[in-house]
Amino acid sequence: MPRLCVCGCCGPLRPRYKRLVDNIFPEDPKDGLVKSDMEKLTFYAVSAPEKLDRIGAYLAERLSRDVVRHRYGYVVIAMEALDQLLMACHSQSIKPFVESFLHMVAKLLESREPDLQVLGTNSFVKFANIEEDTPSYHRRYDFFVSQFSAMCHSTHEDPETRNRIRVAGIKGLQGVVRKTVNDELQAIIWEPQHMDKLIPSMLFNMQDNEDFERTGEENPASLAESCFRELLGRAAYGNMNNAVHPVLVHLDNHRLWDPNDFAVSCFRIIMYSIQAQHSHHVIQQVLSHLDTHSKNTPRVRAGIVQVLLETVAIAAKGSIGPTVLEVFNTLLKHLRMSVDFELGDGSRRNSASSLSSTRTKESEERIVQNAIIQTIGFFGGNLPDYQRAEVMMFVMGKVPVYGTPCHTLDTVKIGHQGTKRIQAMLLSSLIMVTSGFKCKTICAGLPMAFLEPLCSISLMEDSELRLLVLEILHNIIDRHDNRAKLRGIRIIPNVAALKIKREKISKQDVVFMKKHGQQLYRHIYLGCKEEDNVQKNFELLFTALALITIELANEEVVIDLIRLSIALQDMALANEENMPMFIRCGIMALVAAYLNFLSQMIANPPFCQHVSKVIEMRNLDAPHLLPEHVFREKCVLPDNLDRDDVGLYFQTADLAEALSVPGYNVERLAVPYIPQVTGKHYSVFLHVKLLFC
Repeated sequence: MPRLCVCGCCGPLRPRYKRLVDNIFPEDPKDGLVKSDMEKLTFYAVSAPEKLDRIGAYLAERLSRDVVRHRYGYVVIAMEALDQLLMACHSQSIKPFVESFLHMVAKLLESREPDLQVLGTNSFVKFANIEEDTPSYHRRYDFFVSQFSAMCHSTHEDPETRNRIRVAGIKGLQGVVRKTVNDELQAIIWEPQHMDKLIPSMLFNMQDNEDFERTGEENPASLAESCFRELLGRAAYGNMNNAVHPVLVHLDNHRLWDPNDFAVSCFRIIMYSIQAQHSHHVIQQVLSHLDTHSKNTPRVRAGIVQVLLETVAIAAKGSIGPTVLEVFNTLLKHLRMSVDFELGDGSRRNSASSLSSTRTKESEERIVQNAIIQTIGFFGGNLPDYQRAEVMMFVMGKVPVYGTPCHTLDTVKIGHQGTKRIQAMLLSSLIMVTSGFKCKTICAGLPMAFLEPLCSISLMEDSELRLLVLEILHNIIDRHDNRAKLRGIRIIPNVAALKIKREKISKQDVVFMKKHGQQLYRHIYLGCKEEDNVQKNFELLFTALALITIELANEEVVIDLIRLSIALQDMALANEENMPMFIRCGIMALVAAYLNFLSQMIANPPFCQHVSKVIEMRNLDAPHLLPEHVFREKCVLPDNLDRDDVGLYFQTADLAEALSVPGYNVERLAVPYIPQVTGKHYSVFLHVKLLFC
């Protein structure tokens, strides 16, 4: 019997899946994939899914051989076949096939040929868009994160090729994100070792936006931004820190805090991409980063603070979380440090050669300080009223007041000048915080713990501080937006034309004025006679009196305000403290402007008649006692005030007679107003004032 010869290389004896795979490759790779044979291979794979892993392994073997032999036409055909098989098969057996597929993609990405890298990336992106039926327990994407990140930083000498590689790298990272971010088993993608590659790769391309003509997916910058937004939008509560930290590190490494346009842009993207309830995580990260750079250059610190301003501005529209007081505490600490750096350096550098550098340092520190004040003010000003009241108390508690403990801001090292600077800056921020504040009752806006230190600061011998205190009082007292109608100090001919908005005084406000009205009166009385007062001081004092009248005045308060006005007039006439003539005439003008306003507000004809008569006499014989004249630049002031010409001054008896109607206790007008010295802050102030004199 003849012997049969069996040859293992014979085509008919090769496994069917190999023959089907071989048939999809034409003799000339330029002809492309043989579609009819590809349909047979696809049908076979769907019918016999257990063969998928062998098909994938064989295709991988052929592809590896073709890559080594530089037969790139066949490589393209192999990847096209793999893509079609992936799209067609969704069975449980696809898992081993995917491993072969990813191995082939990795081979292409490792090659130095840009076309193969782009080809492998495109296949990976198609795979990333496939939703698998069951999760993969063992698959990892570490290699792909590293390789795609490297492609994002391509430095290929040809600009067009470099652009293609970078775009492919970004698309690859986007594919990794989409494939892993929703898979609980792939939470490892959020770990620092991966985020430290993903995030900088995107930022690098967003920053390096050279080609402005390209749009959409052809532009690496716009594609990277889209991917960055998508990643942040998918970040869960526990992943925020790992997503934001690489951004801060990238900005440090590339020195992008000064100028900080790109940094601001990045954090705008972050804040608008993340879920609103995660905003406080970002704010905390920026605050911690500011602490890390506490000894860096002023411009770097200012850049970080400005980024913080941008984040809190966006966060204030949504959920801020538990970081409200932490933001203010950190900012106040850096404000004090900035003043320390500025004044400390200035006192140590006295040589002529360092004068210019010292001035530069001071001006740069001012940039930091202004940025901090803006952030404090903007953040506080956008909070709801109940939180704003808490912030007002918090900031007021940090304002240094002589003789009182200040637990956060140590002012010993910076001395009197530094303390004054911090006072001015914190009060400026309080103006921004209180702007638009509408408290239902005045005691909610001016509690004793806030009012006492505020009034103590208002008695300092510094015109700037007194102006700031008055503006804060205006913001809190003015609950019906009347202040704009009262700008300037003048004799208002028709108050009704101003259309003042007011409501009936509440019982709570009546109680407040009975308890604390004397503090406001004393604040105004003592503030009028300071020798460094200018027109602006008198304007704000007039506005304060008018707002108290509108918001807080019942019949009893009206009597107190008239007594205060007469006391101011008597003080200017007696001049027991040797005040300059400008101050004396300014007080007279203030009293005239206010009593004119008050007479029309209470609508008492005899009262109005007396006030108008005095103002008319002054117009004729003493125009320097009216605001329209005394605050002119070249107003001629007399050497003395004529006390004997009673027609020029408001008379208590005439005012009392005019108010002899039900509701007014005119007997109290006969009791001269004397400022009541109460409160521990005022006592301390007098003691310190004597020490400085």
